[in-house]
Amino acid sequence: MKTRTVCLLAFLVAVAISLPAFAADSGHGNMKGMDHGSMKGMDHDKMMSQEGMMMLGDDTEEDVKGRAHLNDVGEAMKKMGMSETHHFMILFEDIKTGKAITEGQAAVKITGPDGKTSKPIMLMGMEGHFGSDITLTQKGEYKFEVGTKLPDGQKRQFEFEQTLK
Repeated sequence: MKTRTVCLLAFLVAVAISLPAFAADSGHGNMKGMDHGSMKGMDHDKMMSQEGMMMLGDDTEEDVKGRAHLNDVGEAMKKMGMSETHHFMILFEDIKTGKAITEGQAAVKITGPDGKTSKPIMLMGMEGHFGSDITLTQKGEYKFEVGTKLPDGQKRQFEFEQTLK
């Protein structure tokens, strides 16, 4: 029960920290049911100007674009006695229709600067994106491999990299 409470609290903090970035663009605080078009309407430059937010880039696999971000939540988590340092999030878009994909399953494996790869970390659906709080303590290059099974039943793999200094 204690683990569930801690996980729920971590989730709520991550959402609270992430929402201002989404709200910065035309009232995106409530993204449920929102038509993102081709995501061009979202001002990602504004999102990335939020301190601690890093754009990991786009990767397209079989008519689905994944756009990943990493948000530094270390200070907020530390204040709550938690070890997670970042919130990893990914948004999916159907290239053919231009609509956001908010259903399905996604998980990320993280390879750290030491070359060690984590077990898959399940990403939860969160107001227009999939995400999870993660711990990245080493300086250097990280590789993020996101595996998905979206509503069309097809499995896809998306890859991103980020160097932490």
